[in-house]
Amino acid sequence: MSESVQALLDKYYALFARPNFIALDPVQIPARFSKKEDIEIAGFLAATIAWGQRKSIINNASRLMELMENAPFDFILNHEPSDRLRFKGFVHRTFSDIDAIYFMESLQNIYKNHGGLEAAFNRASQSVKHRLMGFHELFFSLEHLNRTRKHVSNPLNESSAKRLNMYLRWMVRHSNEGVDFGIWNSIRSCELMMPLDIHTGTVSRKIGLLKRKQDDWKAVEELTAALRSFDPEDPVKYDFALFGMGVTKTI
Repeated sequence: MSESVQALLDKYYALFARPNFIALDPVQIPARFSKKEDIEIAGFLAATIAWGQRKSIINNASRLMELMENAPFDFILNHEPSDRLRFKGFVHRTFSDIDAIYFMESLQNIYKNHGGLEAAFNRASQSVKHRLMGFHELFFSLEHLNRTRKHVSNPLNESSAKRLNMYLRWMVRHSNEGVDFGIWNSIRSCELMMPLDIHTGTVSRKIGLLKRKQDDWKAVEELTAALRSFDPEDPVKYDFALFGMGVTKTI
C-alpha cells in the first residue's frame, strides 16, 4: 500500500470522525442514552434497520425507542408478551411488526437468560466471524418465522454483515472524537472487521484497497487486512474516511 493512500485516509478520517457526524447518522439513537444496556439495545435496533435513507432510518429507530417508552433496557427486561402488541403496524422497508415483535422476545431472552448483548456476542472466543455466527445462532434459538432471519446477518452465508460490523464498531471502539462508545471490553478494536457497503466498497476499489468485486465476507476480510497495514490496533477507524468520501462523492 502506498503512503499516499494512507495519507488520504488519515485526512478524511480527521474530516469526518467528528461529533457533528452523529447528527446525520443512526449512531445518534444510542447516543441519546448514558446507561450501558440502554446504549447497546438502542444501538442494536438502530443498526438492524440501518439501510435506506438515513432520515427514514433515524425516524423509524426513534419510533422504536418511543414504543419502548425511551427506556429500552427497562422495557426489554420487564415487558410482558402482551406489551409486544404495541409494535403492531411498525415497518421499516422489509422489517415489519412481525420482526420487531420477535426482536423484543429474543432480546428479553438474551438479557434474562444469557447475560445480555455483550455476552451474546462473546459466546465464541475466536474471530469476529465466529462471534457473529454464534450470536446469530443464539438470537434465533426461540421459535420464529424464517422471514425474520434475514434481518440479522450471518457470515456463515458469506454475508458482509455490514450492519453488525458497524454495531460492533460502535460498541467496541474507543473514540477520542466521541462518536463510538467503547463500552464493550470483551472484543478488542484490533479484532473488528470493516462495515462494508456500497459506499465503502466503491471508494476502496477506486483507491486500490479492494480487488474483490462482490461485497461479501471475503471482501470484508480483504479490505480489513489492507486497513490493518495502516493501523493494526484500530483498522476500522477508516470506516469514517471511506464512507464519508463515498457519501460526499469526493472520489
